[in-house]
Amino acid sequence: MKMNPSLFDFYKIYITGIEVAYYIICKRKLWLFSKQISFEHTSEFIEIGKIIEKQFYRKEEKITSYLYEPIKIDFITLEDGIVIHEVKKGKSLETAHIYQVKYYIWFLRNRGINVKYGIIHYPKLLRKIEVHLESTDDEKIKNALNEILKIKFLKKPPEIKSQRIEDIKEIFFELKNANDIEKIMNIEGRIREIYYNEFFEIEKRTKKPPLDPINALISFGNSLLYATIISEIYITQLNPTISYLHEPSERRFSLALDISEIFKPIIVDSIIKRVLNLNIINENDFLKELNYCYLNDEGKRKFIKEYEEKLKSTIKHRKLKRKVSYRMLIRLECYKIMKHLLGDEIYEPLKAWW
Repeated sequence: MKMNPSLFDFYKIYITGIEVAYYIICKRKLWLFSKQISFEHTSEFIEIGKIIEKQFYRKEEKITSYLYEPIKIDFITLEDGIVIHEVKKGKSLETAHIYQVKYYIWFLRNRGINVKYGIIHYPKLLRKIEVHLESTDDEKIKNALNEILKIKFLKKPPEIKSQRIEDIKEIFFELKNANDIEKIMNIEGRIREIYYNEFFEIEKRTKKPPLDPINALISFGNSLLYATIISEIYITQLNPTISYLHEPSERRFSLALDISEIFKPIIVDSIIKRVLNLNIINENDFLKELNYCYLNDEGKRKFIKEYEEKLKSTIKHRKLKRKVSYRMLIRLECYKIMKHLLGDEIYEPLKAWW
């Protein structure tokens, strides 16, 4: 349906930056948002973004939040014209963030306001990017706004499948034909890359050295977990250098690496989410240089405190019918491997039920 210019000009006033972002992220979410099934106040990530903006940018560093119906910009500064600033949690939705800022620039320029460019801040990653409106963007934005209007007037939400979930399913299907450890590890690595991208909103897992705060937290948390697992293995009669997934080596505790794959999401990743969401660890707790990023001593102290509390916390075990600590879950996993090797019980790895 081709809309006449007057109708387009009237309705485009009511298209918000959030709607433009949802158009890029998920057209179904766009429709739900337009029907006042709002993600703005209920989404964990948007709430976190608002908290981040308050924590990292003091009032004297900016002019004000800028409201020009229907758009609302986090804050603006003046440099021979207006520079608009948006503060975001992570970069996995960077394309949507860029389109949102380009829409703000386009919207304001069409109303005679001198906007030079925009800046997207990712304070948790200690990064920012500049956004400029290109000559080709005018037509793209107009086409997008037309598509947004069509979606908003649909009677039912468009059926959209998450491409990332589909990617994982497609990769997981390859396990049926994986007949050696190398192929299995390759599949695991590709799935984990998607998982880290979605769960932590990082572009790439980097280590030795980690290049940003999120990767620094993952590396430090994993190192603590390896040490804990090794100590639990030594309580049993298992040999920590003999493994079933990672390649065994005399100087490598490969069994700890195997068992850690089960507990990284349950223990380490949940701690990272907690320390970031509650601002227990912030940008002041990192040593960041051009080619590396690590937790400083204070950051390590904070993380270790949370890690030790996590290991001591308990859940009710479905099979044992009693409460066990997360540390005990690791020990029980070692016992299950022993029973398998002795032929008493087929080993089934732990799956979180809580």
